[in-house]
Amino acid sequence: MRQSYFRPPRSLSPGVVLLLATLLGAIALPTDARPGANLPGPVLQAFKRARIPLTHVGVLVQETGNSKPLIAWQADRPMNPASTMKLVTTLAGLAALGPTYTWKTEVYRTGAQRGDVLQGDLIIKGYGDPKLSLERFWLLLRDLRQRGIREIRGDLVLDHGYFAVEDRFPVSFDGAPFRLYNTIPTALLVNFKSIQVQVLPKVKGLVQVVTDPRPAQIEVLNQLTPTRGPCRVRNSKFGVRFYSDAASARITARGAYPLACGKAVYEASLLSHAQYVYGVFRQLWGELGGQLEGGLREGPVPRGAERLALSESPTVVEVVRDINKDSNNVMARQLFLTLGAEIQGPPASPAKAFDGIQGWFYKRGVDTEGLVMENGSGLSRTEQIATSALGGMLLYAYASPVMPEFIASLPLVGVDGTMRKRLRYTPLKGRAHIKTGSLRGVKAIAGYVLNRFGRMTVVVCIINHPNAAAGTVAQDALLRFAYDGATPGPSPLVFGARR
Repeated sequence: MRQSYFRPPRSLSPGVVLLLATLLGAIALPTDARPGANLPGPVLQAFKRARIPLTHVGVLVQETGNSKPLIAWQADRPMNPASTMKLVTTLAGLAALGPTYTWKTEVYRTGAQRGDVLQGDLIIKGYGDPKLSLERFWLLLRDLRQRGIREIRGDLVLDHGYFAVEDRFPVSFDGAPFRLYNTIPTALLVNFKSIQVQVLPKVKGLVQVVTDPRPAQIEVLNQLTPTRGPCRVRNSKFGVRFYSDAASARITARGAYPLACGKAVYEASLLSHAQYVYGVFRQLWGELGGQLEGGLREGPVPRGAERLALSESPTVVEVVRDINKDSNNVMARQLFLTLGAEIQGPPASPAKAFDGIQGWFYKRGVDTEGLVMENGSGLSRTEQIATSALGGMLLYAYASPVMPEFIASLPLVGVDGTMRKRLRYTPLKGRAHIKTGSLRGVKAIAGYVLNRFGRMTVVVCIINHPNAAAGTVAQDALLRFAYDGATPGPSPLVFGARR
C-alpha cells in the first residue's frame, strides 16, 4: 500500500527545512505518540509485566459504525494469527457456500445384486464431509442393509479424489502425530479417524481396556495391574502408548492402575484414512449381519456404477459453529479444502483453496493484507495475516447477510467454547463473541464486543513473541477497554495502520 510522506519544496534552504522539520516534529509527536501510547494504560502495563515488547504486538479496535479505528497499533504488519485464522475460513465458508450448504457421501455398486448377494464392488465416494461421525456412518451402512445387501463378493473401493491431498502417515505439527488435531484432511473422513481408548475398572479388581471403534488392524495389549489406594493422576505409574504405521497399530496399556481412578479415556488418530475406513466398515458391516469377501482398493467411481445410498451432512452453519466454538482444526481444514473445490473446481489442493478464498474476498473489496494460508486452521507456522485485514473481515462480516450465523459461531465470553473460563465475573460475560488462538509463541484474540453503550466493537489483538502465553491479561484488559467504550487518550492516534 502506498504511503504518503512529508517532502519540503526543493526551493527551500536547508536551514528552513531543518526549522520546519523541528516544528512539525513538535506538533506531530506529542507524548501520546510514544510507542503504544494510544493503548489503554492497563493494557500497556500488562504487556510490560508479561515482558512482551510492543514491537511484537498488533492491535485493532474499531466500532462497527465508524470508518476509522479507535486504536490501530502495527495493524498493517503480517503476523501469525494461530487459530483466529479460522475466522477467515469460516466467514468464507458461510458467505461463499451459503448457510444451507451440506456435504454428501455417496455409495455405489458395480455388478449385479442377486438376492442378498452383491456380485461386484461397493464404492464409497466422499466430498469432504467434516462431520461424518461413527453414528452417521453406521446409519449409511444400515441403509445398505435395508436395501437387501448382505454379502459383498467384490472389494470395498474408496474414492477420495475430491481432494488432492496425500494420505501421509504419520504427520505431526508438534511432535504428537497421534493427537486428533494433527489428523490430515481427506475427502472421505470418517469419525475424525479417531480411536477412543477406555480404561475400565471392573468387578473383582480387574481392569479392562477397550477401543471404540475397534478395527481389526489395531492390536490392544493390556498390561495394567490394578492397585488399591487413592487416585493420584499426576503421580500415576500407568500409561497408554500408541504405535502405528499406515496399515496397522498397537495400543499398549501398562503399569499400576489405581481402581479409585475410575474410567480413563484417551483418543488417538491411528492408521491411514483408507485403512481406518476399511477397518471400521468391516466392523460395522459385520455387526449389521453383513459380510465382505473382498479387500480394500482405492480409486474413482467407475462409469456405469449405480448409486445405492446417500448421506448428507449438517449444514455449514452447524459445522462453522463447531469449528469456532471449540477451535476444531480437522473440521477447519476440511472446510478450507471444500472452498478450494467449490470455488476453483476439484480436486482441491491447499494452493487452490488459498487462491479461491483470497480471490473471493478480493472481488468483494475486502482487504487481505499479508494473508498467507497453508491449511486454513491456524495450526501452522507459515500462516499469517495483518491485524487490519482480520479486523476488516470482521467489519465486512458484520454488514453481511451471514452476520447472525457468523457471530453466533464464536465463543461467548464467560459462557462457552474456548472463552468459557475467561472474564466470567465481569460485565463482559455474555456480551462478547471472541475467537481465540494459541501456539507456542503466539497468542491471539479476534471478535466482537457489545460495549456498555450498546454499540458493537471489533477487537483484534495478535502477539508473536516467546512470552506470548503470558499475554492473556493484556488481551483481557483490551476487551474490558472495548466494553467501556471510552477513548484511550486526547486523540485517536493511529500507528502503523492504513489510512
